[in-house]
Amino acid sequence: MPEAILLADVDELGAKGEVVEVSKGYLRNFLIPRRLAQPATKGAIEDVRRRQEAAERAARYAEEKAEEHARLLGRTVLTITAQAGPDGRLFGSVGPQDIVAAIHDARGLKLDRHKIFLPEPIKSVGTYMVVAEVVEGVTATVKTIVVAQK
Repeated sequence: MPEAILLADVDELGAKGEVVEVSKGYLRNFLIPRRLAQPATKGAIEDVRRRQEAAERAARYAEEKAEEHARLLGRTVLTITAQAGPDGRLFGSVGPQDIVAAIHDARGLKLDRHKIFLPEPIKSVGTYMVVAEVVEGVTATVKTIVVAQK
């Protein structure tokens, strides 16, 4: 039985990049026309192995960068000024978009506002610990100080 390299995930056969044994007819008549697999030659197997190694390196690099950004955010203290009354209540609120903008101004990092976890918008002057998710599974706690505008 010939071997094939899967170019996409195929149910009950394997995941993308795997080398699997299939019948000649299945490979020639089903997998190749649908661009789900290619014949497994020495060169093709070597090429797939190189691509998988490059993808693993890129994933490790991205994870290291995310952890580095999380450490940087952990050391960051944000100061956000907002209009407030004499009792310290804000005229409005400080929400995730404001925190994302402050992080971008302070550290140059672009985060998604949906990855800022606030139980509710900040509505008074004070110090808050805000959790920000840099990437999936990597979070940082950012100290945020909200002060009244003078």
